[in-house]
Amino acid sequence: MPSMRRKDREQGEDFARSVLRKCEYGVLATVNGDGTPYCIPISPVLCGDVIYFHCALEGQKIDNLTSRPQVCLTCVGDTRLLPESFSTAYESAVVCGRAEMVEDAAEKRFALTKLCEKYAAENMAQVPAAIERSLARTGICKITVTTLTGKAKRIPG
Repeated sequence: MPSMRRKDREQGEDFARSVLRKCEYGVLATVNGDGTPYCIPISPVLCGDVIYFHCALEGQKIDNLTSRPQVCLTCVGDTRLLPESFSTAYESAVVCGRAEMVEDAAEKRFALTKLCEKYAAENMAQVPAAIERSLARTGICKITVTTLTGKAKRIPG
């Protein structure tokens, strides 16, 4: 991974993990078969050194992950526009890793439960039944993190 140009904005791994835990979505970058880039928003959940997201069982993203499993995921946390200075206060995390589809049913259930804890915490009573209804038609992908960096531009006040 290239070094960060703005070292004054570089944040540690704990900071990057906090951005991943609270972000609502991230943008996953993959490579098409012809070498062109392909990016798509996903809903990630961080579990240790693995990031899970749900997906369809087929499509461009799955084709790309199967042929070239190296991916990059960018997540943005809190932002604040600063029009008076033509700038933006922000926090972000960038993950590079290797993606693979999860085939094990128990791991799929675990990942779906973790996703629901993050995105549907107020509806956890319904989660087990919903998982069982959709398990066969829902894909789960996991990214094993190889590098994780954080960055922030903070404005006092």
